[in-house]
Amino acid sequence: MGRVGYQGEPGSYSHRAVAETHPGTAAIGFDGFDAAFDALTAGDVHRLVLPIENSTTGSVLEVLDRLAAGGASIIAEHRVEVRHALLAVPGTPPSAVERVHSHPEALAQARRTLRERGWQPVLSHDTAGAIRLVAERSSPADAALGPHWAGEEHGLEVLERDVVDLAHNTTRFVVLQAGPPSIAPDADKSSIVFSTRHQPGALAEVLASLAARGADLTRIESRPGPTPWTYRFFVDLVHFPGPHGAAAVLEPAPGGTLELSHLGSYRAVVR
Repeated sequence: MGRVGYQGEPGSYSHRAVAETHPGTAAIGFDGFDAAFDALTAGDVHRLVLPIENSTTGSVLEVLDRLAAGGASIIAEHRVEVRHALLAVPGTPPSAVERVHSHPEALAQARRTLRERGWQPVLSHDTAGAIRLVAERSSPADAALGPHWAGEEHGLEVLERDVVDLAHNTTRFVVLQAGPPSIAPDADKSSIVFSTRHQPGALAEVLASLAARGADLTRIESRPGPTPWTYRFFVDLVHFPGPHGAAAVLEPAPGGTLELSHLGSYRAVVR
């Protein structure tokens, strides 16, 4: 196995997802999702591990849009429970904190808590990067929201644990590789994206066709299409395993679909 890319810095949740899905493999962090996808296309990394959905805030839209552009396919999914800690320089009382730095997704997962405590959210490109920044500033007024283990590595102190709005806060990651999808014998979940004809009942027709073929729809998300006021629909569905199971629900393309793309088939972890 070659190098695996992720978005963020060492110590982030994405970095942990790489360690859990590819133990012992070299991990390469990138500042943004576009840079990570570009590295996969260029062959600088052999796989990517990226967040695609959170149980509190929903889909990671940048990742969905890049998947729709083609060139990469999903080969696995993985869950990481996210329990943010509030981290600050040692000796800081919570009452001294004025600003909390973190990735936009992390801040959104604790939006209500931050508002109730009167802490100003400050955006950073990554949770681990925010922790590093707070350690460098060494100001009691600045704290970071992120994984406790990254704070310990930078010499920060945990002021509070489980700083999330919802106790079930979990992020679903996908493992990507370059090229068209391959379907393993145990792959019982597929992701697709499609558009429909602009006429009444077109989406209902597609979904009914998938259901009639035995697909269990687990997720649907709409995103703007390539032209104004058109839309693409991202769908995850569970089916019988293997190539024949996927083909039974995806071939031929359900009536009513336009430009259907198969984003990948993999073993379901989240149903």
